[in-house]
Amino acid sequence: MIALILFLPVVLSLTGLLAKNKLVNRSNLFVTSAAYVLVVVLKIFSLNFLILPDWLLIYFSFDSIGIFFLSIMTIVFVAVSIYSIFYFKEHHLNAERESVYVAELLFFLAAMSGVILSTHLALLWVFVEATTLTSALLIYFEKRKSSLEAAWKYVYICSIGIALAFVGIIILSIGSRDLNSLFFTDLYNNAKKINPFWLKISFAFLFVGLGTKVGVAPIHAWLPDAHSEAPSPASAMLSGTLLNSALLGLIRVHEIFIKAGEQHFSNFFFLVTGFLSLFVSSVFIVRTKNYKRMLAYSSIENMGILFIGISLGKYGIFAAMLHTLSHSFAKATLFLTSGNILYLFKSKKFDDVKGLINVDSKTGWLWVISALAIMGMPPFPIFISKFFITVALWKAGLSWLAILFFLFLVIISFGMFSSVYNMTFGDKADNKTESAPTWNAYVPQVALLLILLLIGINMPDFVSNLINNAANFLK
Repeated sequence: MIALILFLPVVLSLTGLLAKNKLVNRSNLFVTSAAYVLVVVLKIFSLNFLILPDWLLIYFSFDSIGIFFLSIMTIVFVAVSIYSIFYFKEHHLNAERESVYVAELLFFLAAMSGVILSTHLALLWVFVEATTLTSALLIYFEKRKSSLEAAWKYVYICSIGIALAFVGIIILSIGSRDLNSLFFTDLYNNAKKINPFWLKISFAFLFVGLGTKVGVAPIHAWLPDAHSEAPSPASAMLSGTLLNSALLGLIRVHEIFIKAGEQHFSNFFFLVTGFLSLFVSSVFIVRTKNYKRMLAYSSIENMGILFIGISLGKYGIFAAMLHTLSHSFAKATLFLTSGNILYLFKSKKFDDVKGLINVDSKTGWLWVISALAIMGMPPFPIFISKFFITVALWKAGLSWLAILFFLFLVIISFGMFSSVYNMTFGDKADNKTESAPTWNAYVPQVALLLILLLIGINMPDFVSNLINNAANFLK
């Protein structure tokens, strides 16, 4: 199974680049989607027969939290694959350009799979760097000057971050020289033997390095540009899956501190960075004039919420895992729907988009409902996760932070929804618009929103177990 999801995207990417055929390109997307869905279903329901020989089990494995993050990535990728058919038509891509897009997307998927499944810290570092290189190509795909600037800014900042993470790995090796291993299992089992001084120093470097890829403040500068310049399906992957992959790397490092009894040190980093991210989001989300940049600042906000939840122990960690799932699906719907808006109005500026509900009612309602989902309006599950984190802050004796947390959420929600409302229900603009998008531009978002509603109203047992198992990883 591991070999299937690591190598199949790479093989199909190369096949598509050689064939340069539209049918092959689209088949590659859906064959990869089907393979990932099959593997995830088999692992969730513990049906462990082999599809390909798993000779890579030393360096890759399916643990509880890995299956959780892989499941999220798979669902988002399926949605993006369906939407990409509309993207091809919207931009009138020829077979060669389609081949390049699909290859870049599949290479990116394989790199994120490597991050999620890695059992070795240095190997995880390699795949995190691979996600930078593969996603940078997607950011530049439309070849505008602004896309080139965003791609170079992304590569530059994240490469510095990943270099700092490498320094952290070296320092951790110094602190655990008697252990002579960077396998996570060995690090967890022998965490108390690691020199606390070197462990703390290494965490500072790893936190900044991996935190750069997560996109939390103050190391978030690449994120608004990259998310706003990438094709809308790629933006959905960047926000809904890339940030999660880097977050998982930090969670695995955080587990070393928990096993070593030093979690108060790492929790402090998570808590402070989380609130700083909320502050930055609340300032910029009310000032931006670009709706894709608004969604990018929303991603910074939600990564901050995840960091706060992780810092609050078992109760907060469960909320963080629920929030991870909810944010990925809700943000994917928003970025995909933003692609519809860009198609209709040919602009990313708020002022150029008015009367969306009159131009295309389906896109208008998807835009509004998706915004309500990301803000956490009941019955969407983000309401539950935010409520649990607020309660966890009160239980931790941080009532003043709970009030501050609520205040930031109100400011961000007001700034976001006022913009969404004006775009959707304002007077119709004079822009010349295109004909309505095809069904591919609606179905993925509808499916993701229905999943969120199901989880928020009556969470299935297997979803609850998946979230609990992921949360129990940090113990």
